[in-house]
Amino acid sequence: QVQLVESGGGLAQAGGSLILSCAASGRTFSSIGMGWFRQGPGKEREFIGTINRSGRSTWYTDSMKGRFTISRDNTKNTVYLKMNSLKPEDTAIYYCAATTGMFPAAPHTFNNWGQGTQVTVSS
Repeated sequence: QVQLVESGGGLAQAGGSLILSCAASGRTFSSIGMGWFRQGPGKEREFIGTINRSGRSTWYTDSMKGRFTISRDNTKNTVYLKMNSLKPEDTAIYYCAATTGMFPAAPHTFNNWGQGTQVTVSS
């Protein structure tokens, strides 16, 4: 089991950038793949992408490519989501999650979740 705590959310301006962090504990961080998801108001949860155990490889849902970057620092047990060129439609609760599935892990394999952090983008 791994415990995940997201941070870094808040209010941002359209066109701006934001970096979310997700701190992990309870399991060897480098043994798990990590991913980011989001759920906007009235919308279904979306899979943003995933990063492998070493951090050398990332995979993104097509609609998320270009403006979102996932990275990790295994020395700090932390995974990051950098979001650029923010749009009001990026407003959502952002979740990090952990998986033991093979990279690139499918969304249903993520079985440990953080509590989420709210991101609100104003126009």
